[in-house]
Amino acid sequence: MRKYFILDTNVLLHNADSISSFTDNIVVLPMSVIEELDKFKSRNDELGRNARRVIRELDHLRCRGKLSEGVEMGNGGILKIVPEGDNIVNPGIDMHVADNRILSVAYTFFKQGETVIFVSKDINARLKADALGIDVMDFEKQKINFDELFSGYREMQVPGKFIDTFYAERKVHGEGLELIPNEFVLLQDEVDPKHTALARAISENELVRLVPQYDSAWQIRSRSKEQRMCLELLLDPDVAIVTLVGQAGTGKTLLALAAALEEVIINKRYEKILVSRPIIPLGKDLGYMPGDKDEKLAHWMQPIFDNLNFLMGSGKLPKNREDNQSLRQKTEKLLKDHIVEMEALTYIRGRSISNQYVIIDEAQNLTPHEVKTIISRAGEGSKMVLTGDPYQIDNPYLDSSSNGLTYTVERLKGLSIHGHITLRKSERSELAGVAADYL
Repeated sequence: MRKYFILDTNVLLHNADSISSFTDNIVVLPMSVIEELDKFKSRNDELGRNARRVIRELDHLRCRGKLSEGVEMGNGGILKIVPEGDNIVNPGIDMHVADNRILSVAYTFFKQGETVIFVSKDINARLKADALGIDVMDFEKQKINFDELFSGYREMQVPGKFIDTFYAERKVHGEGLELIPNEFVLLQDEVDPKHTALARAISENELVRLVPQYDSAWQIRSRSKEQRMCLELLLDPDVAIVTLVGQAGTGKTLLALAAALEEVIINKRYEKILVSRPIIPLGKDLGYMPGDKDEKLAHWMQPIFDNLNFLMGSGKLPKNREDNQSLRQKTEKLLKDHIVEMEALTYIRGRSISNQYVIIDEAQNLTPHEVKTIISRAGEGSKMVLTGDPYQIDNPYLDSSSNGLTYTVERLKGLSIHGHITLRKSERSELAGVAADYL
């Protein structure tokens, strides 16, 4: 029996391909969804682009038949647009609200005895549909199981002789290890837990020693084994994309910037550093900011400036106003000499970024499609680093399982050009660690 999938507007805005994701079933778009798409189509952000893609696809289907009667799609499913006229059953809710009109369409098919599933990214809309007795679901095509997210690191019990061989030969091969390329392994002696070795997988059954030169970057040394693994990936030119997940204070952004400065200024492996982050406010937005593009961006990029000031002080905080002024001048010189470039994600689309060290901070606030758009900008010789905390998401339609950062971790897992580490221990301060663990 074919099911009726009633799609909320936010599903289409989240993923423009969602209308073709329900194979061999009937996809229904209430007229209120079309009206809401019309409001978004003129926007220059990802929501506007998705709205325009959906509208163009609907117009293409319209040429093949009447949408009011249902038009067959390429996947074997049928798409219908349903007006909310007199034939729609009102379940006793305020029909002046667009979400309620969409729900009334789902309720009408439900009362007609059809198998109906209401699909929405809006939790409140799903709660209202559930209260009406309608089956509900989130759009899960690009969702992963966050509780089982690849950490990039594992511990393994092995015979002591295996560890001795590893130290002697710097490389070891073992059958049946089933490792993932660029995964890190803490080898522990089965008899003596203190007899250990930290290794990195280069294939399914082969481990190598970590590179000693990658132990520090820009005079910043790792404070934990996770940070040591992180630097190994950030400084390895063969790893083209690195994803770093961790709570506030674990050092994601600081280590990424330190590695970028080391690679650009000291090793001269890349021409410059490009730093960007999604512009999503925490709390109430302050509105339009005065000044040109760089002056507007300065407010959003202040966390980046804080880290750069710390790094330009060789990992030390300024003790007085003169030291603070000196650090600020050093940071401003990096920008003036175009060694470091700040860019809004809005302007990355359409660019081809070659021979640059690219850092995308707060990537947990991006959709999977936005992350794909950003990574596809990478030209020859560029390296991409995505950092973020899936527990701190400000985008109302994303969660720890559906955001672009965690989606990228799972989808690229196993590729030799990708490396990932989940940082768990806060190194910012004791207070920051307490906040991350208990609040």
